[in-house]
Amino acid sequence: MKRLNLLEETRFEKVPVRIYIDQYVASTAVAKKIAGLIKKKQLNGENAILGLATGATPIDVYAELVRLHKEEGLSFSNVITFNLDEYYPMQPNAEQSYVKFMNLHLFSHVDIKPENINIPDGTIPKADIAAFCLAYEKKISALGGLDLQLLGIGRTGHIGFNEPGSAPNSGTRLVTLDDLTRIDASRDFGGKANVPEKAITMGIGTIFKAREIILMAWNEKKSEIVKKAVEGELSAEVPATYLQLSDNVEFVLDLDAATSLTRFNTPWLVKDCLWNENLIKKAVIWLSTTLNKPILKLTEEDYNTNGMAQLATQEGPVYDINIHVFNKIQHTITGWPGGKPEADDSQRPERALPAKKASIIFSPHPDDDVISMGGTFIRLADHGHDVHVGYQTSGNTAVWDDEALRYLEFSIDLNKQLKMETAYLDELYAEMRTFLKTKQPNQADTIALRNIKGTIRKGEARAGARFAGLKDENIHFMDLPFYDRSKTQKNVSFEDDIVQTMALLNKVKPQQVFAAGDFADPHGTHKVCFDIVLQALKRLKETEEWVKDCWLWLYRGAWHEFEIHEIEMAVPLSPKEVEKKRLAIFKHQSQKDRPVFPGEDEREFWVRAEQRTSETASRYNQLGLAEYEAMEAFVRLKF
Repeated sequence: MKRLNLLEETRFEKVPVRIYIDQYVASTAVAKKIAGLIKKKQLNGENAILGLATGATPIDVYAELVRLHKEEGLSFSNVITFNLDEYYPMQPNAEQSYVKFMNLHLFSHVDIKPENINIPDGTIPKADIAAFCLAYEKKISALGGLDLQLLGIGRTGHIGFNEPGSAPNSGTRLVTLDDLTRIDASRDFGGKANVPEKAITMGIGTIFKAREIILMAWNEKKSEIVKKAVEGELSAEVPATYLQLSDNVEFVLDLDAATSLTRFNTPWLVKDCLWNENLIKKAVIWLSTTLNKPILKLTEEDYNTNGMAQLATQEGPVYDINIHVFNKIQHTITGWPGGKPEADDSQRPERALPAKKASIIFSPHPDDDVISMGGTFIRLADHGHDVHVGYQTSGNTAVWDDEALRYLEFSIDLNKQLKMETAYLDELYAEMRTFLKTKQPNQADTIALRNIKGTIRKGEARAGARFAGLKDENIHFMDLPFYDRSKTQKNVSFEDDIVQTMALLNKVKPQQVFAAGDFADPHGTHKVCFDIVLQALKRLKETEEWVKDCWLWLYRGAWHEFEIHEIEMAVPLSPKEVEKKRLAIFKHQSQKDRPVFPGEDEREFWVRAEQRTSETASRYNQLGLAEYEAMEAFVRLKF
C-alpha cells in the first residue's frame, strides 16, 4: 500500500505540530527543552529570558522543572521570567492570583532570584496601567527579548488573554475578558459573577517577538480550537491563528487534543488508510453527513470525489459498503437496554440472558442519572430489572447559599409548629448568617453548610430515583470522600473511594454497570468518578467470578454526546417517555432555572438533555434510519 510522506499527511496544518501519547510525556519533553536552554545560557554566561504561562496546561511542565532542580541540580540563578498575564483587579495573595499560582507551582521551589520574576501587577491604579504596560514591554526589550515563550490556548482561541478581536501587533495592555473565558474560570472563583471582567496581558505582537514559541494543549476539550488554530484561516476571531505567521512556533499536543486534526479525524482526506470496521463506519457516516444524503443513496462518484476512492476500490462495490454500514448502525437501536428475553441477541447490543439483570447506574452528581440516561433508567425499571443507582458525590458545591439558608429557615419554622426544640437550629442559623456575610468567592463552606447543601441534593436525588421506579433500598448515597477532600487538599488519594465502590459493586453483583463517560464536565468530577469505577471493576475482576459477566456501559451527560460512529447502543424514547424524563429532572429543584456552574451552555439542564437526545435521533434519521422523538446513546467499554 502506498504511504504518503509526513508532509502530505500534514498538508492541512499550517504550523509545526508535535504530538505525544499523553500530557505527562509532552510536559516532560517541554521541560527538558527549557532546561537545555537554561544550561546553554549558563555555559555562555548569559541569562535565559522566559515567557511563562499559567492555568492547568503548564502545571506538569513546572513540576518537571522543579524535579530537575531538586534531583538533577538544574539552577535557575540565571533565569529571568515574564508572565503572560494577570486578572485585574487582583491581589497577589488571592487564591486566584497568578502570583500565587507561580509561587505554588514553580518559584518557591527553585533558586530563582525574586528580582528576576516579572508578573503583571493586578493592584496598580487604573490610571497607571498604560505606563506600567509600556515599562513591561521596555524591560523585555532591554534584555534582548524573550528566548522562549510558553503558551496555552483558551477555548476562544486566546493566547495570553488576547481575546477574539485582538490585533496581531498588539502590546501589553488592559483587556476585557470574553464571556466564555470567564465561564471557564468560574470554578476557580466560585461562580462567574466573581470572575474579574478585565486582565492585563502581553500582546500578540510581544509574544510574536520571542525567539521560540511553544503552544501546549491537552485533552479533547481543546481539540476543536486547536484544529482552528492549526488548520484554519488567519482570523482575529481566533487569535492563535496569528501564530501561523511565525517561523519560530511549535504546537505541542497530547493525542486527545490532536483528535480533530484532519490527519486523525478524517485521515482518508490526506493519506491511504488501513481500513477496519470502525474506520469504514466513521468514513461512510462522515460522507453521508457531509453530502446530506442517506447512506443507502451514496454513490461511487460520491466516494471518488470526497477522498474515499481507496475504500471504494478495496472494499466495494460501494452499495455493499453502504448496506453493511447501514445494518451496523441499525443494530445499535434497541428498545430493550437490558436485553430482550427469548430473542436472538446476535445482532443486539445487549445480551438476552439473564432475562432480569442486576443493573447499577453510577451518577457522579445527584442529577446525572436522570439528565443523561433518564429514559433508559425508567425503561430498565419498567422492564423489571433490579436497578440500583449509586450517587457518587453529594454535589453540595452546586447549591446556592441562599437556597441552603431557605431550607434551614424551613426546618426552624417546622420545628416551631411541631413544638419541638429549635435552640440548636437557631444557633446554627446565626452562625450561617454570620459566615455568609463575609464569605469570599470560592471560599470553602463550613461543614454544617456543606451538610445542609448535600442534604438538599440528597432529597432531590431520592425523589428523582423513586419517580424513575426505584425502591428506596436500591438508592445508594455514596458521598465519596474525594469530593470534599479535594476542596482543601492539593494531592488527593482515591483509595478509600475505590474500596467503597468495590463494596457496593460486590453487594449488587451487577450484569450491567452504567457510568458517566462525559469528560467535558467543567468540574472534572465525571472523570474522577469514572476512574474510580473502572479501577474498582478491574480489581474485582481479579477475585470475583461475577465480574466476568458484567458489562460496562458509558453514557454522556448534558455537556457532549458520542459521535454516531462511536455509539454501540441507542435507546429510542417516545414523546411520553421524554416528558417523564423531564419530570424526573424537575425533581432536582436546586438545579433548575440557574445552576451554580452552568458551564458554557446557559440552557437549563432539562432543555440541554432534550435537545441533545433529539439531535441524536435526528442524526440517525438523516442517515436514512427510522425517525424517533429522541435517543439516548451508550458506548460499551471492555475492561
